[in-house]
Amino acid sequence: MQSVALIDYGSGNLRSAEKALRRAAGDSASIVVTADPQVVASTDRIVLPGVGAFASCMAALRERDGLVEAMEEAVRRGAPFLGVCVGMQLLATRGLEFGETPGLGWIEGDVARMKPSNPALKVPHMGWNAVESARPHPLFDAEPAGVEMYFTHSFALQPADKADVVARADHGGAFVAAVARGNIAGVQFHPEKSQHAGLRLLANFLEWRP
Repeated sequence: MQSVALIDYGSGNLRSAEKALRRAAGDSASIVVTADPQVVASTDRIVLPGVGAFASCMAALRERDGLVEAMEEAVRRGAPFLGVCVGMQLLATRGLEFGETPGLGWIEGDVARMKPSNPALKVPHMGWNAVESARPHPLFDAEPAGVEMYFTHSFALQPADKADVVARADHGGAFVAAVARGNIAGVQFHPEKSQHAGLRLLANFLEWRP
């Protein structure tokens, strides 16, 4: 049975994420909520959740001694990695919320505040929104075109390389809804709040062989 480390660094809807991962996995995976670097370094897959501000989430992650290094070790040996919401944003080079904060730097680009072209559209962007594929990727296998996922965010990742973009959504202008490079992927929406479509994406992640 494969192991999945759901990273606990004090930021993220862990209970809902754990429940959704367990439902998606069935008997195919063991889900462990952990911040133990030894567990993370040796796990088969990693999910990094995140809720809140980029800077505080990045600080909380780095405050856990050895955790970032353990994630990097796992990713280098090929473990599939999924960042969710701010967990996806932390993949970037830097976040531009409350100044500049260095991110993990795994996906080159910035995380900047959303600026809808229609002033009637609110930020934070909250609620259901259609997600359109930018290129084929196993995470979205069996997902219909325009599948709706649940979002809640004010900032969005702007990758420097368009080849890293897997899916987009629109909120007064297109923004990046999912990215992937090698065995690293991230989604701006919350699969654990996106009902059947979210569970299907998590199941795809658990079967993904980069």
